[in-house]
Formats: sequence, structure tokens, C-alpha cells
Amino acid sequence: MHLRLFTVYGLYVTVYRPHFTVHRPYFTVHRPQRETRWRLRRPDFIVSRPAARLEDSTSGTVPHTVADETTVYTPGMNLHDLPPDVSVLRRLEDFRKNLGAAAIHGFFQGLSRLGRMHPLADPARHGVEVLRDIPYLPSGNPRHRLDIYRPTDPPGVPRSSRPVVVYLHGGGFRILSKDTHWLMGLAYARRGYLVLNCSYRLAPRDPFPAALEDAAAVLAWLKANATSHGGDLQRVVFAGESAGANLATALAIATCYRRDETFARAAWDTEIVPRAVIAACGILQVSDPDRFGRRKPIAWWVQDRIREVSEAYLRGVPPEARALADPLATLESAGQPDRPLPGFFLPVGTRDVLLDDTRRLHAALMALGVRAEARYYPGEVHAFHAFVWRRAARACWRDTFAFLTDTLAREDPATPGLTPAPE
Repeated sequence: MHLRLFTVYGLYVTVYRPHFTVHRPYFTVHRPQRETRWRLRRPDFIVSRPAARLEDSTSGTVPHTVADETTVYTPGMNLHDLPPDVSVLRRLEDFRKNLGAAAIHGFFQGLSRLGRMHPLADPARHGVEVLRDIPYLPSGNPRHRLDIYRPTDPPGVPRSSRPVVVYLHGGGFRILSKDTHWLMGLAYARRGYLVLNCSYRLAPRDPFPAALEDAAAVLAWLKANATSHGGDLQRVVFAGESAGANLATALAIATCYRRDETFARAAWDTEIVPRAVIAACGILQVSDPDRFGRRKPIAWWVQDRIREVSEAYLRGVPPEARALADPLATLESAGQPDRPLPGFFLPVGTRDVLLDDTRRLHAALMALGVRAEARYYPGEVHAFHAFVWRRAARACWRDTFAFLTDTLAREDPATPGLTPAPE
């Protein structure tokens, strides 16, 4: 009784379970009266069944009408679409994905906690106060909470009306939270912004459109509470990186185009229209995870992670309901908005595998006559701006604040409360 499981990007783990055996480069699943033989041929593999045993394995709604069937697994195919007699592989695949997500989440969570120990991570040293774990929906779900980062005003001075940043964290729609992204809240607040650093529900437990429903709920909370916290609803910025950039872009679409989705109508009805969107290194077309590999070869394990994002976020979502999971494709085919689209700042590293989504978004926005600025940072990887001790990250933040100051000043020359970007 044993099973040798290959998993997590080339690491091999041995576990024990009755009735079947797995080995590389071939493995055979043994069960009473059936046998499935797999051959791993990265990036695809073949499933074949002998005709005599195929008849024994048919059941339920899965038709098998050919005498000798061969199924080729290719990139983008969902293992949950494979026949039931290979369900063991589904379980192994889910285990591998969950283990990979947990490992990455643990890494970034640990890095975030380590960063909080640095003396400069204390908000008070930057003239910032933090209000934590404020519910924006009365669900009791810890994912329906936000932290407010706001500059402190001198004693006796009335609270200033400040521009608002709604920050939506990245993490492939599957991991991370406002707590791992405390640095983003602090970075904007120390420059004079009132920041809502938001958590939201995560896939695969809560696939699309749960995250966007939550983002729309944040806007409703902002409309009801902005004044009491010193926020200016005429100067709102949506910001996020990676998956958060997707959500920020989709939320901007929902506030500027009349749409039929319930969450989009909720966002529209707030009458909040952002003045700017900061969409850093976004993954902007989730339904087509293989587009990057078609453009140029990428590492198989990177492609694997991108597919996991798509499978988790869109699991069970019909194609006709996915439009705002793909805000890039939506803008590429969109007409003129019902309300003016905001200006977009699009920073990305040239070694980021998601780079082409930023290029395409910039082109789509320019075609719509929207002010958009794409900045490409040579040699930098995905989400490089989070490593604030590096020169390129500091340059990215300077460029971000310069764009925001200029954008908000176009109609409000004073832009009160903002600290100019440092040289």
C-alpha cells in the first residue's frame, strides 16, 4: 500500500494510501477491474484506457462510446473535467494547488510580519493613525473588514478633507489580505491620502464575482462614512496590484458604464467615480491563462500558477457571466463610457510575466481617449514595488505620487493635504 506523489514544482513527497500506485515518468492507477495509465509529457499528458476495461469503468453521465479511448491533457484543460475513474488525480491536483497556495501565503504573511518589526513600520513615525478591522458589511465574515490609514492632524486643527485611496490587495484572488498589505496603506497615507485597505472574499471558496461584490460594498460604505473620516468623495483613487489591479480596473468600469450585473449596479448607484486608478502589474484577463505562453515561452511552473488563478477564480462561472473578470477584454471591446473614465497609472517590471496585459490595457485606454501612463521598469519582476528598499521600487512610488498629484490637480489646483513626491 503506497503512493508516490509528485507535487509542488518538482518536489516529491511519499504518502500511503490503499489500492493504487503512482510512479514517474509513468504511473498506473490500479482498481478492481480497471486500469488507467498515464504518461507525463510536460506540458501535457495522455490518458488511455484499454477497450475491455473501458466498459467496466463507464457509469453515470460520462459517455464512453469508442473501443479504445485516448484523451490528451493539454494546457488549460481542467482536471475536474476528466472522467470519474481518474478522480484520484483530481484529488492530487487539488492537494498540490492548495499546498502551493498555502506555501506562498505563508511566505508573504511571514515577510509582512517581519517587516512590521522594523522601526520605520510604525505608522506614528510617519504621522499616520490606523483604525483596524472595521466591518464594511454586517456579515461577521473577517474578510468583510477594512483598515483605515489616515494622516494625523495637529491638535486643535479641524480634520482636513483628503483624497481617498481604496486599496485592493493582490494574491491571485486566492490568498493574502489587508494585513499582508499594510505597507501599501502606510505608503499612501504618509503622502496625505485617506486609505481604505480592504480584505475581500477569496477563491476557490468564493469565486467570481464575490471579490467584486465586496469591492462594491466598500464603495457603499465609503459613501456613508467618508465625511466622518475626513475623506473627499470627489477625489477617490482605486488602487491595487496583480489581482488587485484587476479588481480596481473592473470596479472603475462598473462605476463608469451602466451594466446589468447586480454588483455593477450597486457600484454605479454609489455615484462615486474615481479620479485615478493605479493598476500595478495586473492580471487582467483571467479566463485565458495561456495567453502569456502563446506570446513567448515561460517556465512551466509559472504557467501552472497562472492556470491555478483562472481555475479557482472562475470555477463554476459560465463564460457569459465572466465579463468583469476580464476587464482588459471588456475595455478593448467597449464603446464610450456613460461617465468619464479616470486616468490610469500602469507600472510594471519588464521581467514580469504579466507585462503584456499592461501593454494591452494602455493601448485600450488610449483608444478610448483616456489619460493613461504606462511605466516599464527595466529588469524588475512581478510586484517589485513592494520591496521598498530597492531603487526601482522607490522610483515607482515617486512616479505613482507624481501621477496622482498631477491628476488630482487638473481640476483641483490646490490639492490640499498632499505631500509632493520626493525627488
